[in-house]
Amino acid sequence: MIVAPKIDAAAQTDVGLVRRNNQDSFGIDNELGLYVVCDGMGGAAGGEVASRIAVDTFLDVARQELLSLRDANPECTRCSMLRAAAAANRAVLAHAAFDMKLRGMGSTLVAARIVGDLATVLNVGDSRAYLFHADTADQLTHDHSFVAEQVRRGLMTPLEAERSVYQSVITRAIGADPDVAPDLFDATLNPGDSLLLCSDGLTRHVSSAELATLIADTAHLPVELACDRMIQLAKSRGGSDNITCLLLRANPA
Repeated sequence: MIVAPKIDAAAQTDVGLVRRNNQDSFGIDNELGLYVVCDGMGGAAGGEVASRIAVDTFLDVARQELLSLRDANPECTRCSMLRAAAAANRAVLAHAAFDMKLRGMGSTLVAARIVGDLATVLNVGDSRAYLFHADTADQLTHDHSFVAEQVRRGLMTPLEAERSVYQSVITRAIGADPDVAPDLFDATLNPGDSLLLCSDGLTRHVSSAELATLIADTAHLPVELACDRMIQLAKSRGGSDNITCLLLRANPA
């Protein structure tokens, strides 16, 4: 018999050392096992507004969908998350159309729903989801960015991508187009594993291998402290962007 792990969840966000305001947002619904991180773009005001709208709309619509279906099967979860992402996209576009100062705003979005030992992950943009097992890291999501797509096509090396002036160019975002095309992934969460949702303010300064080591080293500590250590490490490397991490730890039931 498979025993579903108990999930400990915590999230922190930090403005970093360069930006004046924080355009990242996150949301947590432990009851439904829903978690989301968004990184806004489109100017100081626009980025903040877009990420908050995206988080709130995604959670609201996903809740409505999941509660109306009352079914925890994986296909229902995927459909509900896709509808929630589409609703978030429409909401950001509508607000931008209504207020000229918000024209061009958008947001990344990475979300997860955990039911039993199954994590369903959705992403748009370059905010990421990682699965940690023992001291290894598996990036579940694919960045929707110019440099990441160049690397996947063999036209740029990972090192060239890290140094590229086009590192911030996003190819998919919430609020960029009338239709949004998220990616979906499934992953099994075993007791002792961790799932991390984060903005690129963390991953620009901290490698996946370093994250894996940090997660393993803090396994005996509260998840809140693990989040704080990730943020402090990114800030010690320059903290050039807003930093958000949402960590889920699967414990024995």
